[in-house]
Amino acid sequence: MRDIMIQARRLMAAGLLALPLVASGPALAQMPDQPAATQMTEQEVQLFQQLQGNLAGRVSIPDARSATLIQPEGKAWRDFWREQSKLIGGIAILGMLAVLAGFFLIRGRIRIEGGASGRTVTRFNGFERFAHWLTASTFIVLGLTGLNISFGRSLLLPLIGAEGFAVLAQAGKYAHNYLSFAFMLGVVLMFLVWVKDNIPGKLDLDWMKAGGGLVGRGHAHARKFNGGQKIIFWSVILGGAAISVSGIFLMFPFQFTDIAGQQLSHMVHALVSVVLIAIILAHIYIGSLGMEGAFSAMGSGQVDLNWARAHHDLWVEEMFSGRTAPTPTPHPVAAE
Repeated sequence: MRDIMIQARRLMAAGLLALPLVASGPALAQMPDQPAATQMTEQEVQLFQQLQGNLAGRVSIPDARSATLIQPEGKAWRDFWREQSKLIGGIAILGMLAVLAGFFLIRGRIRIEGGASGRTVTRFNGFERFAHWLTASTFIVLGLTGLNISFGRSLLLPLIGAEGFAVLAQAGKYAHNYLSFAFMLGVVLMFLVWVKDNIPGKLDLDWMKAGGGLVGRGHAHARKFNGGQKIIFWSVILGGAAISVSGIFLMFPFQFTDIAGQQLSHMVHALVSVVLIAIILAHIYIGSLGMEGAFSAMGSGQVDLNWARAHHDLWVEEMFSGRTAPTPTPHPVAAE
């Protein structure tokens, strides 16, 4: 009888040891083919649809966020980051490049009417150009490093390899974080320096109706900044403010908002950034290749008098009010 009891105890012990293996059998059987998490996707979606809010429990530690077990908004954020943000970014940036290329082929470079006069006037002083280039240079770095976060794995990783991409991504992360403060300073300086000259008015509507010199051959009246430049200015100020605030929330997570706010900040940051990049591409085109004489305004600060009279005639009149403006030397219109 004693031997029978010993054997029974051994069988019970063996059965208890085998229970974990039996319970994990179905999960292990799924591993070679497809993860169980993938098979649960539809069930997760149904669960998220049934939930009216976060599924949370109770915790005794100081961090109350740890009590949140399921946050349905997280799926919307994940889908946006994986698919929608890249689609919107690709359409905005590549679409703008295509539009600019087509416009250049049709319109060509916008030449100075009457040719260069050989006389110049001061368009922007040194401090104004500093504010512009501080904002512009940092935005270029922030834009490139931000695009690397979104598209780098697909575009650069296959070209430069995992090690090269890791080094580039790490350097880009530091550049993106630290140069963001210089960008914010530049946006503030631009606002303080130029806001008084960028208040929209009826004159800007007339400028847009006339095509602003981009369509046709005529030029509408304009002061220091025309309607198109005011659109760029407010895009940079408002878009830069949205990028800056959302970026601060992302750099200092959970200091100003909860997890839902973090996800919203991420989506706003990505969406506004790609739209602003597309707008700045148009600005770069007009200020360099697209229009003769435009780059010198932010290069040396001096512009040709004929250029100024063609694009900002009222500004020239205001500059020389009470004194005689220099007489420009007429030249034949350059062939386009």
